[in-house]
Amino acid sequence: MGAGGEFDCPNECDVLIVGGGPTGVTLAGLLARRGVSVIVAEKEAAIFPLPRAAHIDHEGMRILQEAGAAEAVMATSRRADAYEFRNARGKVLMAFTGASGIGPGGWPVANMIHQPSVEAALRQAMAARAPDALRSGWHMQGFFAEPDGVTATFATPEGERSLRARWLVGADGARSPVRKACGITFEDLGFEEPWLVVDVLVDDPSKLPTANLQICDPARPTTCVLMGEGRHRWEFMILPGETPEAVSAPANVERLLAPWGVEGAVRIERTAVYTFRARIAEEWRKGRVLLAGDAAHQTPPFAGQGMCSGLRDAANLAWKLAAVCRGEAGEALLDSYQPERAPHLRATIDMACLMGRMVCTTSRIGAWMRDAKLGLAKALGKLPSGPPAYPPLGGGVILRGAPGAGSYFPQFIAADGARLDDVLGDGVWLIDRRDTSTARLGPFGAQIARWLDAHGVEAVLVRPDRHVFGTGTPAELDRAWRAALSGA
Repeated sequence: MGAGGEFDCPNECDVLIVGGGPTGVTLAGLLARRGVSVIVAEKEAAIFPLPRAAHIDHEGMRILQEAGAAEAVMATSRRADAYEFRNARGKVLMAFTGASGIGPGGWPVANMIHQPSVEAALRQAMAARAPDALRSGWHMQGFFAEPDGVTATFATPEGERSLRARWLVGADGARSPVRKACGITFEDLGFEEPWLVVDVLVDDPSKLPTANLQICDPARPTTCVLMGEGRHRWEFMILPGETPEAVSAPANVERLLAPWGVEGAVRIERTAVYTFRARIAEEWRKGRVLLAGDAAHQTPPFAGQGMCSGLRDAANLAWKLAAVCRGEAGEALLDSYQPERAPHLRATIDMACLMGRMVCTTSRIGAWMRDAKLGLAKALGKLPSGPPAYPPLGGGVILRGAPGAGSYFPQFIAADGARLDDVLGDGVWLIDRRDTSTARLGPFGAQIARWLDAHGVEAVLVRPDRHVFGTGTPAELDRAWRAALSGA
């Protein structure tokens, strides 16, 4: 029986997750850490062996830290020194620097990864907490949702199987059968471009760029980015009148790579055609069913936020589902999931689309006007040195009006390299000024005190997803948090 024991029909788990990709497995691992029973049903028999996502930012790495996979992921990742937008002549139009520095999440700002390695690390970490959670080769046939649970039917290697859970999460990708079964439609945010992706294994790294590049050439917009250790990627926009088959033919791929001078330095691992889209689901919760990751939203890759967005979904949803399953909060807490995440996703997608439209210009006149505008902005010192900061939470489970409410609370690092999250652990943090001098928080005391001083407050309450619930006195924050969870 699921936690709480309030149902007449026995549940085989508290949360059933359909989809065993990074979002689903991260969510499962975070739930298992909180004592929530979970099953992950994945239709494929094994991890897809070829790379897809290329980047995880410092916030995503912090989530992997909580999931227990960060160190393994870092072992195979690389840092890029810069992210440059160049025109057809090679002139740098705009550059984001400092990508190898440490971000507020306590990890390097930009980490270029090999997705199969990330997924393997996440599965290993999940298995340490929930050894029997993953059910590979389980293909969902359908589900029936009731007021107190969900029963799903799967085709499995052992035959048809039905499974009942208190909650079902569809983390089953852009084509999400869960989303379709719920009748949830997408809002189209107006970006759809087909691109050829070429992933290579690197034999001679000295011949490859060390920065991530967007080549804003109207004749053929191109992306060139680092991947995990020993890999590199090119992406070529498919132009009007071209077919995916013709563009991805081996002879044409060789022609597209020729200007980069990498013959003999790389071996092609795979080619694939993707359509980069910007879409967001109209509903992320329908009764006992929720959506996460690509099932809820798709982001063009130009800001490197596709996987990161799914990880943030998992972090937001995990503590809320755990609180509900453990009887610490009412089901209404889950209604805050979409209002908190969707505005952040819209800002992320807007940023990616802005970058994408700058890159995808195929008009020579349009490209000339773009270059002129960026040149003027650069001369006036108005170009950003990095991607725009992600917005704080504007609503949901925060103490509105309190200084810092909804902002992202940093993971401070001590002089000996210890990270704040490892010291304070999972769950809610209520930190007041007196704590900064304790033996436990002393190594971080000066940094925490500076944060409190900057906001002019005595104490801060930090949610499990490391966003600030609110600031004030400890007693006020404790009362407000309890009221927020109870729905008062």
